[in-house]
Amino acid sequence: MPMIKLPFLKKKTSKVKQENIVSQDNLPEHVAIIMDGNGRWANKRGLPRFAGHKEGMDNVKTIVKVANKYNVKILTLYAFSTENWKRPKKEIDYLMKLPMEFLNTYLPELIEENVQIQTIGEFDVLPTHTKSAVQKAKNQTKENTGLILNIALNYGSRYEIVQAIKKLVDDIDKQDFQLGDINEEMFGNYLYTGDLRDPDLLIRTSGEIRLSNFLLWQSAYTEFWFTDVFWPDFNENIFKKALIDYQKRKRRYGGI
Repeated sequence: MPMIKLPFLKKKTSKVKQENIVSQDNLPEHVAIIMDGNGRWANKRGLPRFAGHKEGMDNVKTIVKVANKYNVKILTLYAFSTENWKRPKKEIDYLMKLPMEFLNTYLPELIEENVQIQTIGEFDVLPTHTKSAVQKAKNQTKENTGLILNIALNYGSRYEIVQAIKKLVDDIDKQDFQLGDINEEMFGNYLYTGDLRDPDLLIRTSGEIRLSNFLLWQSAYTEFWFTDVFWPDFNENIFKKALIDYQKRKRRYGGI
């Protein structure tokens, strides 16, 4: 009996394979991630919330390497918000130790990957041990020319904008420039992000669909991508899905 060929099956298989390929064209240069769901990841497994935060911290190293692999230039991670101070003191104390633990463990690997570490947020009010560890990492990686790992620590976008306005008003009072000189580019330079490129793609894990006071000004034309996956389970395959979806979109910036 002759074999019956089913060409439509072949086409379907080819399409599936194609979906797993990230093109080298139209990749986002700046990816921002709201790393959400550590506590729920732990609760689902009958573990304390601290275990979720530890797992989430370890996953940062993985995703930094993945971002580097796909030629992302800037990776901004929402690590601790100004609203997170409302959490129980024990959890806050643990979260404030995580940057030190992460950098003490993984800084050599980050240096080997040519990663430069930067931060945004109100840095001065953080605990001394947190500031010391982060500042040491920033100093040791400032000459690196690869991916910028931009950690949002004690960050809140509304506070950032208010502080930027205060600095602008102060400079006007000093007669550094006039009110009529202010434009979007100038205002952007007063934000924590300074001259960093605005995010091309913003990812939020855990199924929540909101910005939670993250990069409100900078995300005016950012592409958003949401997943139900908790941050500790966010891996290269899911990252690839976000990149592939981004590459299908056409960014018009208000035009046609």
